[in-house]
Amino acid sequence: MELTELYQKVTEYGDICDHCLGRLVAKRSFGLSNDQRGKGIRVAAALTLNQPYQEQKEPCWICGDFFETADAWADRVIDAFSGIEGKTFVIGSKVPPLMSESEEMVWSDLVLSDPEPLKSEINREVGKRVAAKSTLVGDTKNPDLIAVLNISDGTIEVQIRPLFIYGRYLKYERGIPQTHWACRACKGAGCEACDGTGKQYRDSVEELIGAPLLPIFKAERVFLHGAGREDIDAVMIGSGRPFILEIVNPRIRDADPKVLEDAINTYNEGRVGVIDVTWSARSEVETLKSHKGHKKYRILVDIDGSVPDTALQSAVQQLSGALIRQRTPTRVAHRRADKVRERGVLDIRYTGKEGKDFILEVTGEAGLYIKELISGDQGRTTPSLTEVLNTPARVVQLDVIHVEGIDQVKSHGTS
Repeated sequence: MELTELYQKVTEYGDICDHCLGRLVAKRSFGLSNDQRGKGIRVAAALTLNQPYQEQKEPCWICGDFFETADAWADRVIDAFSGIEGKTFVIGSKVPPLMSESEEMVWSDLVLSDPEPLKSEINREVGKRVAAKSTLVGDTKNPDLIAVLNISDGTIEVQIRPLFIYGRYLKYERGIPQTHWACRACKGAGCEACDGTGKQYRDSVEELIGAPLLPIFKAERVFLHGAGREDIDAVMIGSGRPFILEIVNPRIRDADPKVLEDAINTYNEGRVGVIDVTWSARSEVETLKSHKGHKKYRILVDIDGSVPDTALQSAVQQLSGALIRQRTPTRVAHRRADKVRERGVLDIRYTGKEGKDFILEVTGEAGLYIKELISGDQGRTTPSLTEVLNTPARVVQLDVIHVEGIDQVKSHGTS
């Protein structure tokens, strides 16, 4: 459609601003703003039709003259960002249904193939003004701050990009789960069984690591992403378990990882500790969680009756290097799919006794259920120490002492 014909047809709907007029052909040319395109269309129409240049007299029937308020919106965005650390930003918007319907109607009626949506121009024009009025830099891919303009009610919603830190945690106290567990009875609502906390356990590694960091970052909450997890009654010692902590809505973004590490360790002395803290990124969370590192455990095993050391050594040798078939253990069957998994025992050694219990060190593939490797879980795991000895055996204490093959996911980047 020629520009003059387009101008004649679109003005039949009502008066239109230069921005909305120019957006109808936005993809036909580059290097011009839409309001410049709109002015050009008016000039072309006046020359072609041999009539006076027609300026806009009434409010734009599409946007309601939104762009006359773009400077004011930019000022309000800057006010909304006040007190929040960030270097980059992007603007988003929620356009009233009537505006969207109006522009979609004219696109359809006039069979337009190269317009630009109103929302895109709102975001760009307000963004240009925010950048000009502040020290913030526009970044559409990975902004620190997002301002969503709700055009209908005049409000601004600020979203803050999460921060991610990598580290290894050590858990010295048994009975602490890795992440927050909602109370089984009330599903987190708070009841007599959980003393109104909504939690199945008073603390978690996630909450203990996060507690001293929330005030540092002025953040809303944290999520812990771990490279696997240990049983609640196990400790995590040795080299520690790799994790990435996601810090939600941080109003402060700048911090020294060593200061963070010290703050966590001071707050949780004797319960939970962290090492190797550094900055990470969202992209590394999936790498961390999908990485299948080998685990090494130190376990105390109780065996019924009297078992000679030679018999135990022989049984251990039979299990070392063995491929173990494990049906989902009884103890986790309520929350795991019932299936048979095959995992390898890379190494298992008998290293001595502690009282009447035997000390074993086991290195297994990721996903190997250690307690069931010993007990057999009533035949659901085979072979097992119980099966090989033909004598019931059970784990009475389990410590994770090493998680292998994780260093490659560690990030030395910035936040």
